[in-house]
Amino acid sequence: MIYVGLPQWSHPKWVRLGITSLEEYARHFNCVEGNTTLYALPKAEIVARWHEQTTDDFRFCFKFPATISHQASLRHCDDLTAEFFDRLSPLAARIGQYWLQLPATFGPTDLPALWHFLDTLPKIFTYGVEVRHPLFFTKGDAETALNRGLHQRGVNRVILDSRPVHSAVPHSETIIEAQRKKPKVPVHAVVTAQHPMVRFIGSDNMAQNRELFAVWLKTLPQWANRTTPYLFLHTPDIAQAPELVDTLWADLRSALPDVGAAPAIPQQSSLF
Repeated sequence: MIYVGLPQWSHPKWVRLGITSLEEYARHFNCVEGNTTLYALPKAEIVARWHEQTTDDFRFCFKFPATISHQASLRHCDDLTAEFFDRLSPLAARIGQYWLQLPATFGPTDLPALWHFLDTLPKIFTYGVEVRHPLFFTKGDAETALNRGLHQRGVNRVILDSRPVHSAVPHSETIIEAQRKKPKVPVHAVVTAQHPMVRFIGSDNMAQNRELFAVWLKTLPQWANRTTPYLFLHTPDIAQAPELVDTLWADLRSALPDVGAAPAIPQQSSLF
């Protein structure tokens, strides 16, 4: 099995596609990234609404708040962490994984703080960690220590594939902004636990996206034989994310038949 989703469940331009709410989104996809929690905790009534709009087959992958991962650097943040888990507790049965998106300043010398933080988390959930410090991508001692520590704890290493967006011709403000913001790091397809997560950051060039996605058509089926992967498909302008799904789905289904039929979303060519 594989979970496939987008970085968010709503966008103004998706209204014309019939995706007007989380409930509508969940009819097309079985998971979603929870990016909003990086910036602020949702109100309790909003979490309750999310529960009402999904079923137990759906999976949320919420980010830990930046107050924990960036500002506190995982230190002395027990109260913040407890508040995070408490606020999202109504969705506990629908959590795919909680994950840490660490800043590029979080390096090898900070690994003890990462291990301490992970070791204190509730054991009932699955966790992922996305690193961005250059030394974690050199296949040297730092990366070995990171991968070993994650494997020992059963924590997934979140994989960012930003090749498409950084290979794109910078012909628009959206692409230029994405190239400025999205990390440009090597793609190390490492499995450290049972739910590897791939974040594929496409561009607005769908032919190029399809070409660069080809490597995952070999890797994901291998992983799916022994794990349950998560795949999230991004575009610089999130309005185009359904178009990326349209572009990649036939290839994905050929490689992974269990992914099922493509989401029944109208073709983008008639809408954009």
